[in-house]
Amino acid sequence: MDIRKSIENFELQTLSSCACLSSKSQGRRFPSKICTIRTVFQHDRDRILHSKSFRRLKYKTQVFLSPEGDHYRTRLTHTLEVSQVARTISRALRLNEDLTEAIALGHDLGHTPFGHVGERILNRLVPGGFHHVRQSLRVVDVLEKDGKGLNLTYEVRDGILKHSKGQGGLLSPDIHSRAQTLEGQVVRLADIIAYVSHDLDDAIRGQVINSADIPKEISAVVGLRHSCRIDRMIRNLIRESMLEDDLQIRLSSEMDEAIRALRDWLFEHVYQAESVQREFNKASHLLQELFLYFCDNEDIFLQSGGRRFTGDSLEISVADFIAGMTDRFALALYQEYFLPQPWKSI
Repeated sequence: MDIRKSIENFELQTLSSCACLSSKSQGRRFPSKICTIRTVFQHDRDRILHSKSFRRLKYKTQVFLSPEGDHYRTRLTHTLEVSQVARTISRALRLNEDLTEAIALGHDLGHTPFGHVGERILNRLVPGGFHHVRQSLRVVDVLEKDGKGLNLTYEVRDGILKHSKGQGGLLSPDIHSRAQTLEGQVVRLADIIAYVSHDLDDAIRGQVINSADIPKEISAVVGLRHSCRIDRMIRNLIRESMLEDDLQIRLSSEMDEAIRALRDWLFEHVYQAESVQREFNKASHLLQELFLYFCDNEDIFLQSGGRRFTGDSLEISVADFIAGMTDRFALALYQEYFLPQPWKSI
């Protein structure tokens, strides 16, 4: 019995005409054996879920560096929250939930230790620059499975590559800069919905700000409590996306402006807060020293777990290694190479 074909037929009968059907995928980079149980997008989700880079996300910073409290978000819990938001939206719009989940679970695999501060340091040091979006695609294409990559489908790779566009509008007005599937566009907005709400929640928990600090014109639209914010933003996106005969992933102008205003407010009052930046400045120094040290000592770089792939410069290889580190692994290596070690007598 071919269960996969039954699932593909079910998609054909139940999903929106705007959804990306797994049976219509543009395929993988390299030929691969077809599973008789899972669709290609289910298979991609599972490949990501079982990857080493996915497991390392649990020890990578979201906002607060190596938090000791058990309830602060990490890069892994952020990824899971994005997946939940994106799946809720996709199911409501009758899009392909498996494709949405695969993109969501893979979207931040290329993130550095210590959050965006690591990204900024590598972008300054690596020839040609560094961005976590491109690195996430490099992880699934090249770095995973000892250089073999995960060989994901075109649609998942496209969604990972186009899940972020930096500052400005929430969705790029340039259609070529957007994910080619609506599922990928859903993940883009789900990422923003998740992080503006949970980063705010964590900042209040960490006493960087309190809820009364949030501008009233923002909270009036998005809400004050975490659950209320998530609910309002999801409902708004679903409602606005269904206004036309053909689905168009979007928010109302009022909600779009409120989310952008909240994002900008978080940058000023949380991400760039003195108490947060103080530790990140130390992390910046740490990563820079490791990068320069490994570039000057290739033998130690390889002994420490670094790898070289044909055609890559040493700088690119070192960047791959550092980007893949967890916070605690980077701290341990820095201590080993730059701080005096206690004498160990026999």
